[in-house]
Amino acid sequence: MESLSLSSSSPYARVSTALHHLPFLIPKPSSATAAAAAAPRSSLSVLRSPPRRHLSCKSTPIDSSPVKEKKMGDELELSNVLALSKLDGRYWSKVKDLAPFMSVYALIKYRVLVEIKWLILLSQLPEITEVPCFSNEAQRFMLDLVDEFGESDALEVQKIERVTNHDVKAVEYFLKQKCQSHPEISKVIEFFHFACTSEDINNLAYGVMLKEALKCVLLPVMDELVDAICSMAKAYAHIPMLSRTHGQPASPTTVGKEMSIFAFRLSRAREQVSQVEILGKFAGAVGNYNAHMVAYPYINWHRVAEDFVISFGLGFNPYVTQIEPHDYMASLFHSIDEFNTVLIDFDRDIWGYISLGYFKQITKPGEIGSSTMPHKVNPIDFENSEGNLGKANALLTFMSSKLPVSRFQRDLTDSTVLRDIGDVLACSLLAYRNTLQGIKKLQVNEAQLHEDLNNSWEVLAEPIQTVMRRYGVPEPYEKLKELTRARAVTEESMREFIQGLDLPQEAKSILLELTPSKYIGAAAELARNIDVAIKASKSK
Repeated sequence: MESLSLSSSSPYARVSTALHHLPFLIPKPSSATAAAAAAPRSSLSVLRSPPRRHLSCKSTPIDSSPVKEKKMGDELELSNVLALSKLDGRYWSKVKDLAPFMSVYALIKYRVLVEIKWLILLSQLPEITEVPCFSNEAQRFMLDLVDEFGESDALEVQKIERVTNHDVKAVEYFLKQKCQSHPEISKVIEFFHFACTSEDINNLAYGVMLKEALKCVLLPVMDELVDAICSMAKAYAHIPMLSRTHGQPASPTTVGKEMSIFAFRLSRAREQVSQVEILGKFAGAVGNYNAHMVAYPYINWHRVAEDFVISFGLGFNPYVTQIEPHDYMASLFHSIDEFNTVLIDFDRDIWGYISLGYFKQITKPGEIGSSTMPHKVNPIDFENSEGNLGKANALLTFMSSKLPVSRFQRDLTDSTVLRDIGDVLACSLLAYRNTLQGIKKLQVNEAQLHEDLNNSWEVLAEPIQTVMRRYGVPEPYEKLKELTRARAVTEESMREFIQGLDLPQEAKSILLELTPSKYIGAAAELARNIDVAIKASKSK
């Protein structure tokens, strides 16, 4: 590891020397990486805020190939049998899209981004004459550290942290090492992390991580879910289904109408997630710009901090302690919890409809449902989804109540909890994708739906007694109660009852035309109009 040309008394020099004795190997850069580093860099015009190409959805994902580590002289491949978490093992393929945004690698990379953008901004403040405005080439050099930040760089930062026992200070030392050879940047190298507390760096890093993870991964998959259930609603809009209230036969609906309810609920919950404003702070050790104002008293540091935070696409929180108080995180996690809760309801209803035979599951050659019962085709996708949503919601609830609470101007209890955000989002993402997978296997069983309806003529008691009320027939409810309660009701017995009513012939004809399958009210129309309803809801 290349060390800085600093005096032996320099803290970084001591760290650099100590690092040589650590039994930790940093992967050498590939030939392709070395060639890219040697290639000439393009110039960059002086900008108030550096480009954010590295924050787009096209961010280069981390290498998902197995990581190898040394153990007792042998190469051990870290596969899913060695992973401590199911998310990094068994279910990695379903959650890996979050890694570029929510992994340890991502946290370190976004810390690097914040530190570099802060130094560039300082160079553009005319009052800070000690940091002249950087040339295009110098800015490009620093921004390339972010754009080309790879796993080996993250490991190098962690190597430094083994000595410092401080993760953010390790990032500062890493940047000093990388920039000490640059003739322009090396002159102002001590302005890295100028007047910053670690939480100035961390809160912006987490804010950008959350913003990008939501925009690039979570919200699009939420949209997939809403779209998939909307498609079910429209495709099955006309298919009658027996309702069940309290588990008992109730007035018929359609399969599509019941799906449209979930599509509408999930769409509203998704919008609430997207509307939460992610906030940031950059006000120093206790939120007062204390050190800033001693060093440069004539700079409007509040305005500088606000502009800096906004440059990341975040909202600015002007009233903070050492930390951004995480109230927005509580709101965000509550909103995700609401989406997840609605999806649990959907999973359970689909599970129930499968058990009733209303849906069949399309089988895949070679798959096994039970190790002992060959006939089984279990609704495992919806069960897996429900389980992961339950775990995610438990953590979301805990984090929503924990993170906004910090002793006095700051304690460290939030730090370890924040590191679980990736796990929480990954459990949710895993559940969403399992539900989507389950939906693709569903096939409506119209024969079973028709059979259940045809065996439930008692559900016509509701429209008959309602028409009787219209025409003044005494005790309509009581008469239907006597006919239908604890008795088998057939098509014949129901028609016989209608014929004996003192009603106008037109009303009788309408009732005689009714069947359980036809008694669906506006269900089909409601299901077909789900797209319009969702669009109208978003416009409010």
